[in-house]
Amino acid sequence: MNFVDHPPNTHEDFLALATALGLSTPAETAALIGCSQSRAAGWWQGRAAVDPDSWILLNQIRIRRAGQSAGTDFQYIDLFAGIGGMRLAFDSIGGECVFTSEWNSFSQRTYRANFPANHPIQGDITQIQAAAIPTHDLLLAGFPCQPFSIAGVSKKKSLGRAHGFLDQTQGTLFFDVARILAHHRPAAFLLENVKNLVSHDKGRTFSVIMATLQELGYQLDYRVIDARQLVPQHRERIYITGFREANSFRLADLQLPDSRQSAPQLKTILHKAGDPVEARYTNQRGQALPKFSLSDHLWQYLQSYAARHKARGNGFGYGLVGPNDTARTLSARYYKDGSEILIKQKGRNPRRLTPRECARLMGFDSPGRSEFIIPVSDTQAYKQFGNAVVVPVVKTIAAAMQPYLRRRKGRLQPVKTA
Repeated sequence: MNFVDHPPNTHEDFLALATALGLSTPAETAALIGCSQSRAAGWWQGRAAVDPDSWILLNQIRIRRAGQSAGTDFQYIDLFAGIGGMRLAFDSIGGECVFTSEWNSFSQRTYRANFPANHPIQGDITQIQAAAIPTHDLLLAGFPCQPFSIAGVSKKKSLGRAHGFLDQTQGTLFFDVARILAHHRPAAFLLENVKNLVSHDKGRTFSVIMATLQELGYQLDYRVIDARQLVPQHRERIYITGFREANSFRLADLQLPDSRQSAPQLKTILHKAGDPVEARYTNQRGQALPKFSLSDHLWQYLQSYAARHKARGNGFGYGLVGPNDTARTLSARYYKDGSEILIKQKGRNPRRLTPRECARLMGFDSPGRSEFIIPVSDTQAYKQFGNAVVVPVVKTIAAAMQPYLRRRKGRLQPVKTA
């Protein structure tokens, strides 16, 4: 059947689309697009027609999945997956994702809408046994930054008892990364975190992490990368790589553009005439809808708040930018007032970025494109993109890691032993 981007005329049309998506129950349909099961049941039973927005979303998912194929070079797992930024990068170099863990239900919805349903999305990683996770060649994780307690370790030292990474990292989400690495011994891993991980808890957090990974027998490297070299946003993140077998890979060798000479500009990600029209975000002329402009009250509040803090020497201020500028870091709190990135508008109050512009700013969409599916509310979308990785940065790292991940005769090269 040739599907089109408008609601079906018959119950049979919906059933054909559901079959193309691999759906067989109202529950699966509801989970895919975030509607109620009773609503989806009406579609399945023919009691109600599919509304235009739901039909378009289902069809977008079908089109996206039809254009995807599983990689064959290596298999990997995606932990703390968010909305799949790491997966976009490693799928692009021939990887096949065999396991995904993400606890947030809204992020699961976005992830599910954008990737093949070849395995279920698991929730809380702390409740999943390492043995239940498939064998893999590469582990990906953007784990939260948490302090480590040394009380238990100090007590064991005083008693003369052995201790190690399981003791030092117990109770943190990094512990789950470590226990999975210890059990499966994948050939490589890539971890991502905020820049402040290095100085967190006076450097103790980072020291424990690196010591733990070294104890597990991996060749380590790390680098703080500012995404402004690839997207029009100042966003520094630390990336940690590990290889089970010694090799010549170095993050310092990554070839990144010099942002001082040709930094990307915001105009490349802003809506403009000729872009695909999205009724949720733009009008027919490609302009952001009025709902994204700040109200007089909010704009006055932000200006007054910034003035008070400036007078106290605190340096707080909103980020007012134009098309030729580089934005501040997009954060998960952007949905509150948008203060870190406000777009100038001639003769009007500034506006927030739309969720689609956030997708482009984070590299989930290319400039002028609208391919990444956003099935959630604006508030949830802002949180998701604010917590995400910058996809072009991870793609650059993935491309550099690719020669060390490529399979030979169906298997990665074994570890060399003395």
